[in-house]
Amino acid sequence: MTAAIFGPEGPEINDWEQGFFREAQPLGFILFARNIDTPDQLRRLTYGLREAVQRDAPILIDQEGGRVQRMRSPHWREYLPALDQMDRAQDPIRAQWVRNRLIAAELHDVGIDANCAPLADIAQSATHPVLQNRLYGRDVETVIAAARACADAHLAGGVLPVLKHIPGHGRATMDSHLQLPQVNASRAELEARDFAPFKALNDLPMGMSAHIVFSDIDPDAPATISPDMMKVIRHDIGFDGLLMTDDLSMQALSGTMADRSKAAIRAGCDVILHCNGQRAEMQAVATAAGAMSPQATARANRALAMRKTPAKIDIAALEAELAHHLG
Repeated sequence: MTAAIFGPEGPEINDWEQGFFREAQPLGFILFARNIDTPDQLRRLTYGLREAVQRDAPILIDQEGGRVQRMRSPHWREYLPALDQMDRAQDPIRAQWVRNRLIAAELHDVGIDANCAPLADIAQSATHPVLQNRLYGRDVETVIAAARACADAHLAGGVLPVLKHIPGHGRATMDSHLQLPQVNASRAELEARDFAPFKALNDLPMGMSAHIVFSDIDPDAPATISPDMMKVIRHDIGFDGLLMTDDLSMQALSGTMADRSKAAIRAGCDVILHCNGQRAEMQAVATAAGAMSPQATARANRALAMRKTPAKIDIAALEAELAHHLG
């Protein structure tokens, strides 16, 4: 398998993608709003993507709730931004579980089996607005509890959680979609606060790197392409799940897609995440990323083995419970 996860171009798999995905054999796929119309259409797309590679490939999405949710009304529920819900709920940790168990049920119903959540970044006053209200709390203990509830709810619903943004995005005051954030906190400060939730959640099956420079550890490269930061993630934080990059087409990174892919794999990421559906870029990423290493393959196999058929739940009762928690 190629060490890549690709985003298809539109709501139906096209002839070029059919051939390219069959030949390239990416580990999996990720979907965005451009890929989504109705539940039946989405089921056809997830089926078609797996048919193209002739295996039960993981299909990911960003369905956090709030501003970052790709599946929206009228076909799917709308959710508060996560931090707003945490602030408002009578029992925020239970409400977090209920919310994410409902999200997992919606995803599983249309053939999506991995969600890019939980976020274990810690919110603070300077956190960039693109991220701040997506987070779960402002202290280590709250974030750990809420992120664990989110992950447990997804696993119960047959959906793999993807822990992000390792090793911590909360201090970033820039939007990494557009610029490269730099964090100047000391390593001791980072270990005590920013890295702590990720260490507590290091048993989760999949994770996503942060495009951020931590200047006290590696002043020259963002975590995604930094061997020094990968040592922190793997050894100090202890995360041994499948580690994917954040979207490689974000402007925090420089160089060609091939350069970025090679640097991330060389640093220690297992898989390249490429989201925009552009054909030439996908071809460049596939070539540069190459085949998954034995270690990456073993991590992927462990993660995929955690997919399970969810037990039946009372959707109406969970909806009523969430409404109760939110007053």
